[in-house]
Amino acid sequence: MRLSIISFTENGKQLSESIVKLLERELEIRLYTKCEAGIKDDLYSDILFVKTSVGDWAKEQIQEQNALLFIGACGIAVRAVAPHLTDKLHDAPVLVMDEKGKYVIPILSGHMGGANDLANHIAKKTGAVPVITTATDLNKKFAVDLFAKRNSLYITNKDGIVKVSSKILAGKEITMSIEAGHEIIGGESGIRFVPYPPAGVVDVVVTSKDDMFDTSLLLKQREYVIGIGCKKGKKADEIDDFILKAIKKKGISIMQIFALSSISQKQNEQGIIEWCRTEGIPFFTYTAEELQEVTGTFTKSVFVKNQVGVDNVCERAAVKACGEGGKLICPKVAENGMTIAIARREWKVCFDGK
Repeated sequence: MRLSIISFTENGKQLSESIVKLLERELEIRLYTKCEAGIKDDLYSDILFVKTSVGDWAKEQIQEQNALLFIGACGIAVRAVAPHLTDKLHDAPVLVMDEKGKYVIPILSGHMGGANDLANHIAKKTGAVPVITTATDLNKKFAVDLFAKRNSLYITNKDGIVKVSSKILAGKEITMSIEAGHEIIGGESGIRFVPYPPAGVVDVVVTSKDDMFDTSLLLKQREYVIGIGCKKGKKADEIDDFILKAIKKKGISIMQIFALSSISQKQNEQGIIEWCRTEGIPFFTYTAEELQEVTGTFTKSVFVKNQVGVDNVCERAAVKACGEGGKLICPKVAENGMTIAIARREWKVCFDGK
């Protein structure tokens, strides 16, 4: 996650710099300001002055899927982001912090975007008070959208979140059916598990299958990993065309992609980073040594090994990112200086955050 911080006063600029020092090893952070004082004198060489409106700045950050932290009034943040919002499953996380650093408030995308978790983390590092307003958090109740995020599930019908959450907040039991054969770790009070596939009406179904169910909320598993290799400088649109073509042949949708993965030499490849940021998909990289240790039958290339130190990147990276039990379902495909492979990962459902 990239965090973009914008300040509006001298105190705000100083606070933003202190936040960077506390979090720079954990997050990629960019600093911006609308307060021009000190910028021309290079007193704040790492802070970019925003010449456009705050609304235009916010639009650009949201398009890049960055998390936004406004150091200033809540009203500024609300007016800046309001015209650029879509829905709770896709909106960027937005937070506000006062210039004295007393409070940090997640105001948008608290669960799916991770704003609540980010607010708690910033508060822990800075000593601020996190102001969390979501009802399930306040009442220490099961949050089904947060459960989905932490288990890499995608929500097929977002209106179901309100139905399930309302039932939970009313103190009623909910029913859940999880695809057979997948381990359940931990538990949660107020949830009654029913066999899969459910015979009747059920509140939540968790599955990777395309069957139809009588359920308030259907959660699908992101079970595929795409391993990728490419020549330096490949553009995001080229990568997008290639990936879409490959997954279409396998009957896979973008929503089913858990991650992209590659060798560590590609960790700063801008085309891949841009594609992942646009789609909201994580990008994992591994050293040549880590990839070489992956067991399985892979398409070997002496040329690739001489170049990067391992005989195959995309296939090994796909299986590596799956974790234990991952299986290659689409061997290396090459096109226009790019290679991809697809693997399916084993998945399990956790209720204890592990």
